[in-house]
Amino acid sequence: MATGNGTKENPWQLKTPPGTSDYTMHRDEEKQILVCTVGKTVLHYDLRCINDLHEMLKAHGDWMELGSADEQKPAKEGTVEAWGRSAENPVKGWYGLKKGLRGRFGMYLPPLMEVLGLAELEHNPRNNRMRAK
Repeated sequence: MATGNGTKENPWQLKTPPGTSDYTMHRDEEKQILVCTVGKTVLHYDLRCINDLHEMLKAHGDWMELGSADEQKPAKEGTVEAWGRSAENPVKGWYGLKKGLRGRFGMYLPPLMEVLGLAELEHNPRNNRMRAK
């Protein structure tokens, strides 16, 4: 299970859904963002994505494929990744905030949701899904 409390000094220590890569996340309350650090790469997500994703999953009511993809690649329809960049979501577009690094929502947000007790997450080598708790 992940450690940390989500602060810059003590970020959540997370693993991707297949368990193949480590990364950290923390809240920046001042900027209202989530800071995700994968190796030397730093991604930013709108902080409200946690609650928005949880609400969408509750309304969906069943398992949803993660469908993680880089920003430059199209997201598979009906996936968490597609929702995280859809004009139909509450922010009317990307939750990712750094141009060129706005994708991978379906890779990095689900493990955090699991740690926060908001979702169940599969940990298969590929094609993982999640659902609201």
